[in-house]
Amino acid sequence: MSRPCAIFAGGGTGGHIFPGVAVAECLEEVAPGCDVHFVCSSRPGDSTMLEATGRDYSTIPAQPFGLRPRTFLRFVGSWGPSVRAARGVIARKKADGPVILVAMGGFVAAPAAQAARAEGVPILLVNLDAVPGRANRWIARHARRVLTAAPVQEGHWEYVRPIIRRSALAPGDPAACRRHLALDPARSTLLVTGASLGARTINEFMAAWTERHGDLLDGWQVIHQTGHGEHESLRSAYERAGVPALVVPFLEGMGAAWGAADLAVSRSGAGSVAEAWANQVPTLFLPYPHHKDQHQRLNALPLERLGAALIERDLVDPNANLISAGKTLAALVRDPAQRQRMRQRLAEHGPPRGAVAVARAIADLWACADAHG
Repeated sequence: MSRPCAIFAGGGTGGHIFPGVAVAECLEEVAPGCDVHFVCSSRPGDSTMLEATGRDYSTIPAQPFGLRPRTFLRFVGSWGPSVRAARGVIARKKADGPVILVAMGGFVAAPAAQAARAEGVPILLVNLDAVPGRANRWIARHARRVLTAAPVQEGHWEYVRPIIRRSALAPGDPAACRRHLALDPARSTLLVTGASLGARTINEFMAAWTERHGDLLDGWQVIHQTGHGEHESLRSAYERAGVPALVVPFLEGMGAAWGAADLAVSRSGAGSVAEAWANQVPTLFLPYPHHKDQHQRLNALPLERLGAALIERDLVDPNANLISAGKTLAALVRDPAQRQRMRQRLAEHGPPRGAVAVARAIADLWACADAHG
């Protein structure tokens, strides 16, 4: 019996993997009995994230594109082996039924898309950021259908709203989420996250801010996802300030963290923006400072224009950040009325349900593949 398969290609960070997981969850409801497989990079973090979700996956040796000689040579050297490895995965799945390559963007998606072209398999591109990268612009030229989770100016890409996985949705009310994390259910809670890999400059900013303004967190507690290697120093910073804090390198259940939060400080990758929106958490976004196109700022801009979030530049130096972002954070901590207004704006904006739209688009492409033999 024919069994359709969706191969999700993306990796390098959770920002390319977790949206694929979210779509897969919806797809299994839209098309029960379908096959789902992931193609990710050989970075250990990719395997860790996918194994935690229980998903089947294969790795390819893909490397990011870059103009620096060493980076460029790594990219060129990895291209052929990556395409061949992805073709092997696609060929095996084609033996069982129609296959769709779902490109989730980034350096893993590009060689996987080339493999799909070589195997005659339709490509569906899911763009996640407000400014598409080189890989997505290239893939879009060869995709059967192009969907975007963020409004873009490029082409006629279909906007489907942000994508969020179920484990990033609050599993209960704030008190229940705090209990789940062994926190005080009655305390106001600040969530700090640099997404799956952490953010060094946010960590340094929060250490400096807590040292300077720890008194503002009287009656508060903190959940801080630091990334690997920095949790001990942050834990010590909160202890010195007398602030109760859960400080961890990585949180598996981000839904409980968002559900516990009255306020957040976060990077503004597409996934983080979607999670703040879906959980209706007032957020101070500090976009990654080294992207030339500043796409993280553009990801969060619709929420700022809505009055549902604030954006400050990450000036890298913690003392500089204290002057700008530090004042904004202090004002938000002091002003519950403003936080409530921001939360209300998010509620009025409606839920981000991009995963459902993408799942239906995949099912439509399977139907077309069946109709054409």
